[in-house]
Amino acid sequence: MRGTRSSKAAVADTPKDTPVSKSKYALSSKSGQSSKLFILPRSATADARIVSLPHPLSGQPSKYLVCPETGIYEFTKVAAPKTSPRSWLIASTNSDKENQSRVENAETASSADLFVATHIDPLFLLLPALIDAKAAKSSTDQKRLFLSIEDYVDKLPGESSNLWEVARWPKTRALFEFRVAAICDCVDAGDESMFRVNEEKLFRVILSKATRLASGGLPASIEEKFVQKALEAPILLRNASNIASPSAGVATAPEGAESGTSTPKTESTESQSSTATDGSTFSAVSQPSTAASSFNEDDVAVTTAMTASAEIVGLQRLRVAFDYICASYIPQAIAETLKQSLNDKATCKTDFMPLNAYVTELEKLRKETMATRSTGDFSRKRMRDEEEDEARLEKKRKMEEEKKRKANESRGVRDLKKVNTTGMKKLSAFFTKK
Repeated sequence: MRGTRSSKAAVADTPKDTPVSKSKYALSSKSGQSSKLFILPRSATADARIVSLPHPLSGQPSKYLVCPETGIYEFTKVAAPKTSPRSWLIASTNSDKENQSRVENAETASSADLFVATHIDPLFLLLPALIDAKAAKSSTDQKRLFLSIEDYVDKLPGESSNLWEVARWPKTRALFEFRVAAICDCVDAGDESMFRVNEEKLFRVILSKATRLASGGLPASIEEKFVQKALEAPILLRNASNIASPSAGVATAPEGAESGTSTPKTESTESQSSTATDGSTFSAVSQPSTAASSFNEDDVAVTTAMTASAEIVGLQRLRVAFDYICASYIPQAIAETLKQSLNDKATCKTDFMPLNAYVTELEKLRKETMATRSTGDFSRKRMRDEEEDEARLEKKRKMEEEKKRKANESRGVRDLKKVNTTGMKKLSAFFTKK
């Protein structure tokens, strides 16, 4: 009764208009497309706009952030794993100075993707117009004409693009001219500058970007897959007794041998000569391993056939960074021409010959290793199949003999086998000597 009275009193003291629980956020029902979350730079001014510009690779309109003061930004999508669906809760707050209270509204974004604005070099946007991708291999500087920035902008796809409006902004136009001048030959035609692309200057600019990217360190996933794994040599399994140590030479004759001279034993010679039999002397280093010799896991040494030096790793990292820039921002036809310039000593000041020689030797070693392993696997598989066939035939032969033996038994013998003989003496017990 006491518990009932106290509970009734508690209910009576509670105001009827007071809700039991109140949410901090008031979610508004919103139809249509879900909101997207963009992370913009603090340096962007209020005049910055999200516009559509043709993508350097496909030419399709893509979203970019253009700020007249700080430059052009591309949006990098950071996606959540599909295996763990997530969403965003976006809240907006309004402060009431008189009542010192906040009215908070919120909405949910079903997609957990983030779009981060990062700087992009404007020359990548104009590069498809500077070099005709279809005629990149056959074009020369003599065939190209000096054109203005407006002429190059007109060559780019204009459908659903705001590039022409953006190029008319004075500071953005100056930025285009400044970056294009880094890869072009320039002439002045009155008050206007004319440009013609120079492929050697373009290669030097891309290589300098790749050098900065490689020196700053590649992402861990790219470093592991395209640098470490690409230079990793095959693993060799060798018998540890067949690997000579630096201080080990040819094994000396054991004590008690017929040779007239005696050699003092050292620790290395004792370990090598311990496998020598009586009356025979041989080198443990040059002894070939046979199938009959004993095998122990402790006697196996894991070694690599080749090891890349720090210089080769650095060159591979630089090449990966160069290929990444070409694959992300440069049309394929132009990228192929730039990649060929890496091996041109007249154009490229960095010598990639050590890396090329290492990769050639590594490919040769991998092919030999694969051929050896495939042959060894076939031999082992063939031996295993033969053993399984023999065991299967032996089992089948025994089963057939058992069936024949049971077929020749009489009915009386089969009935006697079913008799319970527990506690009974065997028949041979009656014929023993007394």
